[in-house]
Amino acid sequence: MQKVLTTAEMREVDRQTTEKYGMLSILLMENAAHAAARIITQKLGGSVAGKSFLILCGKGNNGGDGAALARILGLQGGFVEMFVFGKIQESKGDALINFEICQKLDGQTGVYQYEINSRDKWDEFLYSNTQEWDVVVDAIFGTGLSRPLDVWLWNIIHHINIVDEKPNPVPRICVSIDIPSGLNADLSELIGENMQADLTITFTAPKLANVFPPASNFNGELIVANIGSPQELIDNSPSQTFVAEKQDAQDWLEKTKVKTDSYKKTRGMALIIAGSKNYSGAACLAANACFSAGAGMVTVAVPQSVQEIAAIKVLDEVITHGFSETKNGAFAEDAAKDILELSKKSVVAAIGCGLSSSEASTRKFVREVVENRQTPMVIDADGLNALAPFDLKGSNQLPLILTPHIGELNKLIGKKEITDKIETARKFAKKHNVILLLKGERSLIAAPDGRVVINPTGNAGISRAGAGDTLTGIITSFLAQTYAVEKPNLENTLETVIAALYIAGLAGDYAAEKFGQRLMTATDLRECLISICATM
Repeated sequence: MQKVLTTAEMREVDRQTTEKYGMLSILLMENAAHAAARIITQKLGGSVAGKSFLILCGKGNNGGDGAALARILGLQGGFVEMFVFGKIQESKGDALINFEICQKLDGQTGVYQYEINSRDKWDEFLYSNTQEWDVVVDAIFGTGLSRPLDVWLWNIIHHINIVDEKPNPVPRICVSIDIPSGLNADLSELIGENMQADLTITFTAPKLANVFPPASNFNGELIVANIGSPQELIDNSPSQTFVAEKQDAQDWLEKTKVKTDSYKKTRGMALIIAGSKNYSGAACLAANACFSAGAGMVTVAVPQSVQEIAAIKVLDEVITHGFSETKNGAFAEDAAKDILELSKKSVVAAIGCGLSSSEASTRKFVREVVENRQTPMVIDADGLNALAPFDLKGSNQLPLILTPHIGELNKLIGKKEITDKIETARKFAKKHNVILLLKGERSLIAAPDGRVVINPTGNAGISRAGAGDTLTGIITSFLAQTYAVEKPNLENTLETVIAALYIAGLAGDYAAEKFGQRLMTATDLRECLISICATM
């Protein structure tokens, strides 16, 4: 996992890098500029020679990064026009040094520097200029911005954004340094007009606006570049917010790899408690996903009248059992005892997909099963609705994993509107000692110790019926495989859920490439999961 730092935490890392390790701040700026230059060069096919660049700089350190970048690109053969918004002599420290170097090199190495103090001067330049830039670099504001842009800067950024949106614009890349100007680095919400980047190069660690929507939607591709700060400074930062990485998934796959002496019990045995008369498909989607994701054996428990349908629709390898039901074809309260007995044969259970929670008998069934569970348990969909408002607690030996979307979380906490998803999820997980997976545009996972992990994979194509059931099956399968080799605890449960969500999101991204976001289905997601796990 990669830590997400606030502006203040990032400033402290920079300070300690300079004071504790003796690395000069101007060297950090130089490293940042070289890192950006390398990434941009790669995006341009390996060379900047003959390419044209428009670099927009503020007066602060973000602008200093831009000035150092302008010099490097110019020395490598690029044609660079650099605009400083404000008077250069009002800059300070490392930024001023780099601006003054560019002044001395002005016109000699393909770098041309201008001061822009008003919208009129910008318009004057645009009307007299016929240059079409290959790359526009946004180095106006870095992580220190906390208020909306001044009107004239707002208009300039708005102009750049709408030019790129015009039909058949001249192809170019818009690159933001550290964060798209106009965003508050510490907020996921927008504070006004901001740059729409194709690529954002941030340094040392991501910030919240880099990784959580809606702000993150303006970053384009995000690359985090190491500029020399020791990893221990980042590790020692008090931040409890993280972004999941590919390595997290790879570590889990390695830990649970198939051994030569494996058999079904050592691969993990899972129980899916799901379905009702009108929602038999949900139970089948969850069970099929659970088996396809690697569990050694999967049993799906459904209401009695659904069993025959489920047996036809599930994979041949999935076992089906029917249980006592209400007159409307949902689980009845008196099925709980038999379900609990059956669950003793599994290492993990999931409850909720397609369950229906409109009847009191079914709600009582869910509560009895969860309260008297014999295994760790994943609770989704109507399993959550049946327990709302939520008043239970998980444990280290029998973890609870809750997977609501925002509407279901509203019901669980009895609140009409949630404004801060990350902090709400964090507080809920701590209060109830559970792992909470909050599904959304960027799903996140909250742990009882206060950690929150943002998942960077997945896309809007996953937003069709059945995707949540499929995800529940994948998570349950991964947990079964973990618990087959380790005793359950909150730490290995968290690691497993992080890996499951990351890989499920990758499968969704693969499905979107193959079928398109409009037409991809939950079944496509499950089938693409096989390809993803085979290649990681």
